[in-house]
Amino acid sequence: MIPILTWLLIIIFLQDGSTFQVALTQDNCLVISLESPDVLSTKSVYLVKITGESKNYFFQFEEFNSTLPSPLVFNATYHGLYYIITLIAVNSNMASRSIKSITVLTKPLPVSHVVIHDYRPSPQTGVVFEVQYPEKFNVFSRVNISYWEGSHFRTVLYKDFFKGKTVFNHWLPGTCYGNITLQLVSEASFNKSTLVEYSGVGHRPQFHRTVPFPPRNISVQILRLNLSFTDLLNGKNNEDSLKKYQDFTEPESSAEMFEDQNERSTFPSLYNSTDPQYKNNTLPEATSQPFWWANETLPPDTDGFVNGVLPDYEDPPVGSSVPNSSSLSFKLLISWLPPKAPTAYDGFNIYIFRDGNASAVTAVDESAHEFVAEMREPGKYWVEITSFSSTGSCEIRESSAAKAISFYISPAGDWLEEMTEKPRDVAVKIVNSTTAVVSWAPSPNTSPIVSVVSLTCPKQKESQRLEKHYCKEVNSSSNIIENLVPGAQYKVAVYFQRSPLIGPPSKAVLFAIDPPGVTDLLLYPLGPSAVVLGWRRPYLGAFRKYMVEMFYFNPAAMSSEWTPYYEVAATVSLTASVKVTHLLPAWYYKFRVTMVTWGEPQLSCCDTTVSFVTAPVAPQITSVEYSNGLLHITWAYGDGAFDLSHSRILHWQVIAEGKNRIKKSVSRSGTATVISVPPGDIYNITVTACTERSSNTSLPHIVTLDPAPIRTLFAVNKTQTSVTLLWVEEGIADYFEVSCWQNREPGAETNQKDPVAVFSHIVTISSLQPDTSYNCSVTSISHRTPSAPTFLTVSTLVAELNPNVVVISVLALLSVLLIALLFLMLIVLRRKHLQMSRSDVSIGKRGISETASITPKSAHTAQGSY
Repeated sequence: MIPILTWLLIIIFLQDGSTFQVALTQDNCLVISLESPDVLSTKSVYLVKITGESKNYFFQFEEFNSTLPSPLVFNATYHGLYYIITLIAVNSNMASRSIKSITVLTKPLPVSHVVIHDYRPSPQTGVVFEVQYPEKFNVFSRVNISYWEGSHFRTVLYKDFFKGKTVFNHWLPGTCYGNITLQLVSEASFNKSTLVEYSGVGHRPQFHRTVPFPPRNISVQILRLNLSFTDLLNGKNNEDSLKKYQDFTEPESSAEMFEDQNERSTFPSLYNSTDPQYKNNTLPEATSQPFWWANETLPPDTDGFVNGVLPDYEDPPVGSSVPNSSSLSFKLLISWLPPKAPTAYDGFNIYIFRDGNASAVTAVDESAHEFVAEMREPGKYWVEITSFSSTGSCEIRESSAAKAISFYISPAGDWLEEMTEKPRDVAVKIVNSTTAVVSWAPSPNTSPIVSVVSLTCPKQKESQRLEKHYCKEVNSSSNIIENLVPGAQYKVAVYFQRSPLIGPPSKAVLFAIDPPGVTDLLLYPLGPSAVVLGWRRPYLGAFRKYMVEMFYFNPAAMSSEWTPYYEVAATVSLTASVKVTHLLPAWYYKFRVTMVTWGEPQLSCCDTTVSFVTAPVAPQITSVEYSNGLLHITWAYGDGAFDLSHSRILHWQVIAEGKNRIKKSVSRSGTATVISVPPGDIYNITVTACTERSSNTSLPHIVTLDPAPIRTLFAVNKTQTSVTLLWVEEGIADYFEVSCWQNREPGAETNQKDPVAVFSHIVTISSLQPDTSYNCSVTSISHRTPSAPTFLTVSTLVAELNPNVVVISVLALLSVLLIALLFLMLIVLRRKHLQMSRSDVSIGKRGISETASITPKSAHTAQGSY
């Protein structure tokens, strides 16, 4: 069993008196109890459905017989949200039926912190509430604000809280509001009934006092004390002895009691509600009476005065330089009306300033409406009156000052009234960059004071200031303003002076000198997408920054306009530069640098411009193919989406650099071309993007072309031992190799000579055999690469004989034949002789000896006659 008794429960019963109970604990838990009247059958299953959050929750009571099950506990996530708890019974047939429903509204979390301060447009009636509270899982519809308004207790339900802030503009001026507490309120409607839950108070009670309204209709009278006071009362004073100042306000309607008040005077206040001496709701007490305070008070029957008969003053010491006290003594009579109703106030503070210094502050109660003071010293006096509220536990608050009244008492005993005339029609005409002239409507019996101060000087760092003359306010009696700085802004006000009094200032006039502008604007290119701008400025000039702008055609917006690029802060340096990046290549740009001032509105000068066409990026050669003596070249420029229609690219220059230089110009719309090049060379292919001022070349693409074979080969001259060959080549060749060898039977050894290197188109091959067939080949060699050889078959001529040689040869042959025939005849004759000698030996011996002697002689004779 859950110890429910330990919780502080809030039991919620149905209006029909059923006993199904739901309790809400302080830690935002729902305790759901099942009672006997709710049990229809012990065989049924009882469920609880909880709705209200973003999803529904289902819980089941434990099964029971005679003892009721333990209560269910649901931890509610949201504070200030209403939940609907429904009891459902499910029988044995799985049929469900809703029995009862109860609505429970959880309590919102309290406000943790509250800050209350004045509503600046109307601090007399308006306050601002700033509250902090848990925002997560906290739901509320309104805020209940409770407070004590004086002795009356008030409560207000408020719902216009935006981001934890709201403005009350209906409180009473000068009233102390105490024990201010805020509670969050949650509301819900169910079955024509409304549920309301209040959060607790989680913050410290606050206190706040509104600002009271100032007194009205202030009137000041000044009386010279050297006249008889009785004469003054009898009306015997003249215009020089009595002067009355009044500050009459317009009649006020009772319906407009909460109108905004004017700002507090710029004169320093001697009464500060935050000063420690006012924290205990006590007003300052003067330890010694000021020099102008009258000790005596008037009897009650004296009309118009609260102070008594003027005292007699002793004569000053002999030889004193101080004038007679009677000639310097003036009586100041101040009267006023109470602040407009329903302001709560407890008194008034009277401030009298002499020569800009506060003499003292005097507090009077709320019933006083007059005040008398005596001035014994010369000087300029200012009088201010405020109301204050101090009743209650809140801090003391003082109203803003009513209109200050001033006058002057001279050392000779004369007084002068306050000067209220303001110069009219003040205008400033700029003569040049350093001089201006001020004009205004003149006033008689006054002298002018022209006040000039620079509005630019405080905005610059001290190390960067070029405007130094008017950093502080400079007053002059001349209407000519000199030593101005170009680019600076100035404020001019004119005062009328009737010495020693100075009237109020005229309406301030602002004027600015145009900045001088930059000079020597130069541009230095850094590549296709970056440049450096440099410039100089004149020495004399005040400005806030340089504005760098560029003009170009924007392909994304399809428009051309001046676009700010960069702001360069002003420095003391006379030169400045900026790097401009992310430019489009081959694009037309105009740049300008202007000097921008500190003034409002900002001034700029001048349109110093420079134009430039950025360099193109290098193209990229994508493919080079060679076919039939033609090079097919394609390239790409930038990324594929680059639009060349607005680019400043004029054309493409395609160059094939080999032994011969081949150039071709292609229009910018094309990215492919065909070049005719001779074979047999190594070519360096480049593509150059050209603009009117610059160009950029792609990386080289090397192409090597093999030499072409000899187109035509001729044998122009043949002899028995030599052959002259002539050929026509195609393309480029460094030299030619020529080789010849004899035609042999298949399988026979070929006697091929070493090839001959030839540097011309004709060659003679010698040392050949006559009447012989030769095979000759010619090969082109370029960059050590041979071409396919070209073959030609030639034959040497047959040898031709000399006729003389033939005749001699024939005669020699015939002589040989004759000698052979004679030799044969001798052999035959010898054989016949031998046969004859066999018969006659003797005769034969003598005949053989004679024959032997005759035969040589005959042979010799025959040879000689041949």
